[in-house]
Amino acid sequence: MAAAVIYFRKELAELIRVILGSKDKMQRKLFTYVVFVTVFTGVIGAPLYLIADSIPEIAVGIPMLIIGFVLLADAALIRYSKKKREKGIVPRKLENLTFKDYVLIGVTQGISALPGVSRAGITTSTMLLLNVEPDEAFKLSFIAGIFAALGAFGLILVATESNVAASIAKIGLTGLVLAIITSTLVSLLLIDFLIKVAGKQKITYLTAALGTIAIASGLLYLALGL
Repeated sequence: MAAAVIYFRKELAELIRVILGSKDKMQRKLFTYVVFVTVFTGVIGAPLYLIADSIPEIAVGIPMLIIGFVLLADAALIRYSKKKREKGIVPRKLENLTFKDYVLIGVTQGISALPGVSRAGITTSTMLLLNVEPDEAFKLSFIAGIFAALGAFGLILVATESNVAASIAKIGLTGLVLAIITSTLVSLLLIDFLIKVAGKQKITYLTAALGTIAIASGLLYLALGL
């Protein structure tokens, strides 16, 4: 989350300007998108998280398989969207999204509260199905993810406070700080890479390759009984 906040600091500043009274059309459009997507994410995601948290842990391989198939679906959708563009069908951007789109994106993001469901994968897939331009879909997915992560963090603190405290005590303050710094730096590089290559043909092959690796890893985990 910290990486997304740093990377999209300009967009977050625009949201603050809207709260302070900005009348800029695009800034208000982004604000509307964030508000409605976040609301519907919470409505769907919170109950699903609480239900999933009460169910015994599942095998590691199953979430890996789900992530792999989502990535393969992403690759197919990105290729499909590029084909539509080549046929003269104009891809959509933020300014073209409607309330129905916000609801659909929010609901699918909420579903990512289930174990093994990739939040970025499922929201990006949804926007690609809505004919949103690939690089715009990745960008909007990451921005929505900031607020989804904040909500999820708050819910986890309330629902499993003792577990969080035990985990922090186990790794120690130094370990926690190092983990945050490392994950932030790696995530910054990953976000920048994905945004830059999203509009290029090679993103299709990269996504497909990652999906294949995830599926292979999931099958291996299941074969080993993990």
